Amino acid sequence: MNGLEDPHGDMPRVGPKAAEDDPEPTTAKKARGLTLRAMLPNTITAAALCAGLTGVRFGISGDWAFAVLAIVLAGVLDGIDGRIARLLNAQSRFGAELDSLADNVSFGVAPALVLYMWALQDLPRIGWLVALAFAVCMALRLARFNARIDVDDQPHKSAGFLTGVPAPVGAGLAFLPFYLWKETGDVMFRDPAFIAIWVGVIAFLLISNVATLSWGSIRPRRNVRLELILLVGLVFTAALLEPWWTLIGICAIYLGFMPYGLIKYGRIKRQRKQRQR
Repeated sequence: MNGLEDPHGDMPRVGPKAAEDDPEPTTAKKARGLTLRAMLPNTITAAALCAGLTGVRFGISGDWAFAVLAIVLAGVLDGIDGRIARLLNAQSRFGAELDSLADNVSFGVAPALVLYMWALQDLPRIGWLVALAFAVCMALRLARFNARIDVDDQPHKSAGFLTGVPAPVGAGLAFLPFYLWKETGDVMFRDPAFIAIWVGVIAFLLISNVATLSWGSIRPRRNVRLELILLVGLVFTAALLEPWWTLIGICAIYLGFMPYGLIKYGRIKRQRKQRQR
């Protein structure tokens, strides 16, 4: 996206006539509005924020399925906005800040509130502390990401990996007990003690230094991209027919790939050390 500030803003005039000639002298850079092409990805980000907040609204009224699906929709939109921004060459600092703020609400605050209202409130004090821990860990993760965005020395990023579980994935994984409860009806998956432990584990993974797979590290070769299109189409169809089983399957695949990511990153790290010797 284009920058939002003019690096060559007008400087105030100096001298006794400055106040008369320039009634509003300032040394600040003049801000410009967003370009038209920058509007689309930022609009999608705002839509993701609205979806996450709408999930809270559904949770307040007890419509648990709609609450979770609204947050899942926010995750889908969050996966789209950045790619569209890069496609349009419309990245900006404003977009990055808006995205982080929207992620904090949609994937930190909203899931914490929905999980608390759904089951964690049956654990007095402890349930609320777990919900708070999840929301705070999400904020810490996003703050760490913003703090490192201009840092060159990032071993995980340079190897094509992420540090910890991404925000949308963390929110999706936190709801795994709900998916299982919704599909099976087993009360065990709504047990507040079980959910508190599970949400605590996901909160830890959000702020951990564990190397996790990114799209760049698993990007398919050119000769298999047609198969990828087919796979995406099948997953989309499955999500329409069996949304909960599809979400369970996606969570299971991601969790299954986490050890593979650790092994792969460990191999790359050893190769780098050997080259430095």
